[in-house]
Amino acid sequence: MKSEAEPDFPTSPSPGERDLPPGRHLLLKEHLMTEIRQSETETETARRRKAWLRPALVAGAVAAAVAAGVLVASPFGSEPAEAGPPSKETVRMLEDIADAARRSPAPKNVRDDQFVYIKSKVAYSSDEGLDPLHRREIWMSVDGKHTGLLHEPVNDHDNVRMEPELPLSDSDGNYRNLEKLPTDPVNMFDWLNKVADRDSNGKPFVVVGDITREALMPPEQAAALYLAAAKIPGVKLDDDAVDAAGRHGVAIAHEDDGERTELIFDKKTKAYLGERTVLTEDKPYAEKGDVVADTAVLERKVVDKAGERP
Repeated sequence: MKSEAEPDFPTSPSPGERDLPPGRHLLLKEHLMTEIRQSETETETARRRKAWLRPALVAGAVAAAVAAGVLVASPFGSEPAEAGPPSKETVRMLEDIADAARRSPAPKNVRDDQFVYIKSKVAYSSDEGLDPLHRREIWMSVDGKHTGLLHEPVNDHDNVRMEPELPLSDSDGNYRNLEKLPTDPVNMFDWLNKVADRDSNGKPFVVVGDITREALMPPEQAAALYLAAAKIPGVKLDDDAVDAAGRHGVAIAHEDDGERTELIFDKKTKAYLGERTVLTEDKPYAEKGDVVADTAVLERKVVDKAGERP
């Protein structure tokens, strides 16, 4: 692992970002590990909201929506039809994915002062349409107590420090916390629902996607996560899907609120490749069939310093 000269990183005032299209506040919220610490003028509720959420949305926009009480369920009162259980084929595929995750090597001798580095190729919807595909790099503290870093210049995140929010909670996505999660699918499913009810508007599949996309999951917990996903109503199998890097794979998909989200895995190795979200109905900001999120994970390693690349 090589070390690079440490750049001059700015501190993290809330960066200015584009507003999202109407209706995106529920599903395109700042994700899991990428929430930048909010300014001291924001409310305690906004500052303490954890980020089991998606990286397309601005941290400041999320905070404003939370503070204003905007992030709530649909106001129209109609309950969606209850989704059925996953098919046998879907369950078998998730079992295969879980087996592959369990066999994957765990990082050795990980220290609390190290960082999980993830490099991705991503594009997300904004009020101007789908962003161009671009590189995103993030350095997340192993124990959640050290200052991380986000490098995504396209979205004005040019080496932005991510200050830790203390005290940590049981839904933090740092590696040390993930090591403490259940290793059996029943208890993992209970944990998913608890976190979903609190942090993602009752959507456990969103939590599965957030952890899979931008975290480093220990093998046993990763296996339990995918087996737990097989218990989520409405989860389906797609035999062919393509990630943001053009790699074909199988997808574990779920439709909700007019969006179909696909978690894409390599057909042979069952390793995670990326994620894709497509509209299944017209929205004020885009049309049915439009891609509103497209990602591919290119590298995932443990490094010694924020800003260091493997």
